[in-house]
Amino acid sequence: MSFCSSMLMKPERTCYEYERKEGSQACPQCKTRYKRVKGSPRVEGDEEEDEIDDLEHEFDYGNIEASSFTQVVGAMPSGRGGHAGSTGSATSSKNDSSSQGLEFPLLTYGEEDVQISYDQHAIIVPPFASQGNGIHQTPAGHQHLVCVHTRSMVPEKDIALYGYGSIAWKERMEEWRKRQNHKLQVVKHQGDNDGELDPDLPMMDEGRQPLSRKLPISSSKISPYRLIIILRLVVLGFFFHYRILHPVPDAYGLWMTSVICEIWFAVSWILDQFPKWYPIERETYLDRLSLRYEKEGRPSELADVDIFVSTVDPMKEPPLITANTVLSILAVDIQLTKSCAMCQMMVQPCLLLKHFQRHPNLLENGFHSREYDEFKVRVNRLVAMAQKVPEDGWTMQDGTPWPGNNVRDHPGMIQLFLGHDGLRDVDGNELPRLVYVSREKRPGFEHHKKAGAMNALVRVSAVLSNAPYLLNVDCDHYINNSKALREAMCFMMDPTSGKKVCYVQFPQRFDGIDRHDRYSNRNVVFFDINMKGLDGLQGPIYVGTGCVFRRQALYGYDAPVRKKPPSKTWTNIASSPPVSQEKLEKRFGQSPVFVASTLRENGGIPDKVNLTSHLKEAMHLISCGYEDKTEWGKEVGWIYGSVTEDILTGFKMHCHGWRSVYCIPKRPAFKGSAPINLSDRLHQVLRWALGSVEIFLSKHCPIWYGYGGGLKGLERFSYINSVVYPWTSIPLLVYCTLPAICLLTGKFIVPEISNYASIIFMALFISIAATGILEMQWGGVGIDDWWRNEQFWVIGGVSSHLFALFQGLLKVLAGVSTNFTVTSKGGDDGEFSELYVFKWTTLLIPPTTLLIINIIGVVVGIADAVNNGYDSWGPLFGKLFFAIWVIMHLYPFLKGLIGKQDRVPTVILIWSILLASIMTLVWVRVNPFVSRDGPILEICGLNCDE
Repeated sequence: MSFCSSMLMKPERTCYEYERKEGSQACPQCKTRYKRVKGSPRVEGDEEEDEIDDLEHEFDYGNIEASSFTQVVGAMPSGRGGHAGSTGSATSSKNDSSSQGLEFPLLTYGEEDVQISYDQHAIIVPPFASQGNGIHQTPAGHQHLVCVHTRSMVPEKDIALYGYGSIAWKERMEEWRKRQNHKLQVVKHQGDNDGELDPDLPMMDEGRQPLSRKLPISSSKISPYRLIIILRLVVLGFFFHYRILHPVPDAYGLWMTSVICEIWFAVSWILDQFPKWYPIERETYLDRLSLRYEKEGRPSELADVDIFVSTVDPMKEPPLITANTVLSILAVDIQLTKSCAMCQMMVQPCLLLKHFQRHPNLLENGFHSREYDEFKVRVNRLVAMAQKVPEDGWTMQDGTPWPGNNVRDHPGMIQLFLGHDGLRDVDGNELPRLVYVSREKRPGFEHHKKAGAMNALVRVSAVLSNAPYLLNVDCDHYINNSKALREAMCFMMDPTSGKKVCYVQFPQRFDGIDRHDRYSNRNVVFFDINMKGLDGLQGPIYVGTGCVFRRQALYGYDAPVRKKPPSKTWTNIASSPPVSQEKLEKRFGQSPVFVASTLRENGGIPDKVNLTSHLKEAMHLISCGYEDKTEWGKEVGWIYGSVTEDILTGFKMHCHGWRSVYCIPKRPAFKGSAPINLSDRLHQVLRWALGSVEIFLSKHCPIWYGYGGGLKGLERFSYINSVVYPWTSIPLLVYCTLPAICLLTGKFIVPEISNYASIIFMALFISIAATGILEMQWGGVGIDDWWRNEQFWVIGGVSSHLFALFQGLLKVLAGVSTNFTVTSKGGDDGEFSELYVFKWTTLLIPPTTLLIINIIGVVVGIADAVNNGYDSWGPLFGKLFFAIWVIMHLYPFLKGLIGKQDRVPTVILIWSILLASIMTLVWVRVNPFVSRDGPILEICGLNCDE
């Protein structure tokens, strides 16, 4: 009696169905045709089978396994040692296979198994069996054995790898089914109150359900937008072809200057436009997050988050605003151990946090309007008391001087206010830890401003809590959506795509801005159009606040590489060799406790930790000299070298292959305050532009840095645009001056316009308008916000960007640091009284000068046309349109100068008139458009003697 060995080992179902559908439909050794298993799809040749599909038990593999074995193995009762009590042929085995009581046969390796009882059946594979192919006969003397084809097997390995031949495999399969059934859940969309399932939501294994999804912009909106961009490029090609081939002979200098400016504007537009080619939106599923990580009856598996609040000047950043931010953090709707680290150089925050410690009822029970008013009174009283500094400085309770009396020379300070004394909220949850941190300050050390403060907080939090995720907010940006962190966790903790996400950026929304948003403080175009476009590439840039980070990404590690599927040879992928302790300390600094925390990918600290010793280690981590000879600020943490450390830090992460995510919840996640008067707004833009200039002149400039890494091409375009835009101030200032020069001299930057030129100019203006309209459509931006953004692009370009460019050149090339001070002159009372506050600053001079000379040019041009008659109005039209375009863009600036007053401030008027007069005198003295041979006299054709 003989059997084919491949029939003893039931093939895997997928291989079985593939062989029946695509292969020979037969066993490769005995050539026996595979019989169709119930539930399997029919193939050609199955028509003669009269069995009916059992759809109810289609995937009941247990029945399939039993039926498969009963078709090939006979009932062979064996005694101990394998001696058969009776033998039978293959025919008899086939007839007996219908027995329902037959169990799976046990498989041994050429010897008796003492654990096999007499009532069990066994198949013994003799060690002398041939290794060749074919069917083997039972040798003499071993009539009781079933001789089968053998193959090399390792008993230590799971026998399920080699076939279905053991009872243990069946038990493991049953356990696996139980686990799968436990995971299988029907999930409903958040907000479904009627209990009905969303038909678009697949009923799948809960472990496979994504926590978020991309929502591409509708093709009816994005396709015309892309088409208009291509058409605009074509029109630009025809435009420059006409401009270059048609110079103006009598105003060659004006023509050449205008063409250079227009080429720069076109390049700047390309850098800004193409990163918006793939805009997307995202949707999160908070219910799935809870089902995955907050199962009923089990402890929450959501990761911890450390939250940083940075503040520096209690005069510009009132402590009450910081208190509101802290309260909003402590009220977040998530069961996490939050470490709220605060960096402050003054004494007021410490008094403020002590107030939280002495009045925990504010955090335990919440408070209503009256309680909050009382809270504000107490905080303001503390602030007023702290401002009256004694002559000898503040003293401690024991009479020793307060270490923070000198804000530029003091030791590091760390104080725990909550989270260590067992205080709990109304639900019985322990209050999160609240920590005050002030790093050491000494003369002669570079402290790197906000970037250095954030790096100090990263190190301190690593030894106190070491949460795998970090949230940083400015002191004036409170959490407006209690589920904001849950929104971020939908991306960070997604098992399919979360591992490559370095940070989740939320848009900035603001309170206290007037309805018209005169100076584009909301920055809606950037947050609702540009950032959505970047999210479709490699992710948005980091904007400095409202951002949840992955701690491992801040440590300068590369993004995880997607593992390739295992090869057919089952070769294991070798893990990277461990890094030595010496290299880690050279990278992160001389702190074994902190270095050990960096190796914990999922964060956390050991269970038994001495808090006192870790606080001492934290004091060492915030000392002035800790970062010396390390990679902090170079490859680790927030990157140094620019006042806009946010752009540089995000850029380095993207170069390491990470991607970021832009999350826009329906309810704004964070809200803050913005400078609404003109001077403060210009100084804010000045600081941003100065940081871009510093990055442009550094080794981290995206034009030449980061090639060969993980940065995508269009993402690089956006970073290049973010550091190049201050240089646009020079051509913009020159271009805004050209209309006045043309009106005063009677020259123009283009020759007499033909029909062909008119068509090109009209097509260009229409394409610009169409691009803006379609952007507003898919971005959800109103026309008022779009127009305010265009206006302030000109206002900031000819003022803040220009000053930032020269200041950055002086700072980087000559080492000269120049500061522009702002002094208040006063303001009016009212809801938006700060909007009308006027503060003198030199940033106001260039745009005021442009306004004056263009208005003068319009007056002179109209007067000249009136004097010269009807024929002069035609050439004047283009010049007037050019000048009015400049005046309309500077109109919000003019309103900001006047405010509620009846006249422009005298100091601005004097400076602007003086500068305009000097420019006019110089122009009259050195006029490049007048012939050096004297005026050109032409015969007018009139006889004056008659």
